[in-house]
Amino acid sequence: MKRRKIEIIILAGLLSLFISCREKTIPRPRGYFRIDFPEKQYILYDTSCPFIFEYPAYGKISYDLSDKAEPCWFNLYFPSFRATLHISYKKLKGNLPLIVKEANDFVYSHTIKADAISEQPWYNREERVYGILYDIKGNAASAIQFVLTDSLNHFLRGALYFSSIPNEDSLAPVIDFFRKDIVHFIESFRWKN
Repeated sequence: MKRRKIEIIILAGLLSLFISCREKTIPRPRGYFRIDFPEKQYILYDTSCPFIFEYPAYGKISYDLSDKAEPCWFNLYFPSFRATLHISYKKLKGNLPLIVKEANDFVYSHTIKADAISEQPWYNREERVYGILYDIKGNAASAIQFVLTDSLNHFLRGALYFSSIPNEDSLAPVIDFFRKDIVHFIESFRWKN
């Protein structure tokens, strides 16, 4: 019996020594993979559509073949990032206010998930290109959208989407990377005469 007590005391002492010498584990914040971005290079888009612009060389253009698609609707797909810039064009027929309202409603439909939506106006009077660049902050489905028009004949709308669950923290570097490409798209955009 005495021997049994001594064994229990030694076992308890060894166990407490083992437990007390163990390092405390501290939970670490969740990390994200490092993203390698390609070098910025642009290609001129010049087709039968009534506009031209430059787009990133790492993007692939595919035309929208859905039933509701109109001429000059296309997608600029970025396979490495699982991102798509959806572009739609409309010929104006005196309906600019209606088209602008529809585009604005579409942007602001993201307010359910967005923390903020900022608007940056764009004016290129020489080329008659006017528009708005929308930055949608938060975990909204689309982080960047824009509209461009000449106010009389043409209207173009673009929206950037990712094929992943929106997470502002993990997507922030990619959104910033594509925002620069979209700004270049807008700056290089011209209506054909």
